[in-house]
Amino acid sequence: MAAGRSVPTQDDVLGYFDALSNWGRWGDDDERGTLNHITDDVRLAAARAVRHGRSVSCAWEVAAPEEVERSTTACPCAADMPGAENMPAPGFRDDRRWGFSTERLGLTFHGNTVTHVDSPCHIFWDGAMYNGRPHSLVDAATGSAWAAVTAAADGITTRGVLLDIAGVRGVPWLEPGQGVFPEDLEEAERRQGVRVRPGDAVLLRTGRGRARREAGADGGFAQAGWHASCLPWLHEREVALIGADTPQDVQPSGYGDVLMPVHAVGLVAMGLWLLDNCDLEGCAATAAELGQWDFHLAVAPVRFAGTSGSPVNPIATF
Repeated sequence: MAAGRSVPTQDDVLGYFDALSNWGRWGDDDERGTLNHITDDVRLAAARAVRHGRSVSCAWEVAAPEEVERSTTACPCAADMPGAENMPAPGFRDDRRWGFSTERLGLTFHGNTVTHVDSPCHIFWDGAMYNGRPHSLVDAATGSAWAAVTAAADGITTRGVLLDIAGVRGVPWLEPGQGVFPEDLEEAERRQGVRVRPGDAVLLRTGRGRARREAGADGGFAQAGWHASCLPWLHEREVALIGADTPQDVQPSGYGDVLMPVHAVGLVAMGLWLLDNCDLEGCAATAAELGQWDFHLAVAPVRFAGTSGSPVNPIATF
C-alpha cells in the first residue's frame, strides 16, 4: 500500500458490494449495467471529441503461436466451393484462377495478454452475478443466459479519456504491484486538462506496453493497475467502462479475501464493463502530440452467444 493515502480496509472493500451496487438501478431485467450511462446525448458528445480525424488502435496484435491455433484443414464451407474439399489452406479451385486462404482459430482471450472486454457474467460473488442472477444461469454447454457479451451487441461508443499515470509519476512505467489511487486519477485530470464525465470510458496507462517492448515484461501474476480505492470514484463519476494496459486490478491486491476487487465489485455489484490488456502507447503518444486527452472511443465485441467477453480492437479517434 502507498504511504500517506487513505486505503480502505478489507471490510470496506467487502462493503462496496452493497454500497456501490447498481442492482435494480435500471430495472430488474437489466443486463447492460454501467453501459446505461451511455445515452444518446453522451454518444453525440463523443462525436464532438473528434477534432483531428486521427484514429489509433488500443489493442495488441494477437500473435501465433501463444494465443492462436492455425489449421491447414479445408474450409468448413467446402461443400459450397467445388474442388475445395481436399485442399489445405491456402488453396485453389480446379481452374487454378480463383484461390483463397483460410484459418480455424482457437483463442483463449481471458488472461493477461489478449485485448478483450469482460461482460458482467464473467465473475460471480457468493454465487450471484450482476443484478442478483444466480451463477447457475451459466452452463458449460450453452454459455451464459444472463449478462453475456451480447448485451453489448450494438457496440460501445462513447467518449474515452486516457489518464497517463506513468506520466503523472514521472516514470517510464509503473512496476508490478504498484496501485493507482483516486489521487492519481485527479492529478492526471489536472495535468492533462480533462475531467471524466458520466458515460465516459476511462483508460488507464501504467506504461506496461512500453515495459513489454523495452524490458520484455511478461504476463505474470504481479501487475500494476487500479487499486480497489478507485471503485467509489468510478461509481460517483458514473463511468461506463474502464480499461487499462494491464488486466485492471493491481496484483497482489492487498486483500486476501478479495483477489481481484475491481473485477469482483465492478462486474458483479456495479455491472461495470472492463477492457483488459490494452496497448495504450500509441494512444498516449497521439494524445500528447495533439494536446488532447479525450477522444471518440469505439469498441465492438464479437457477438459470441453466451460468452463472458470477446477479443476486441478498441479504436480511439481524435
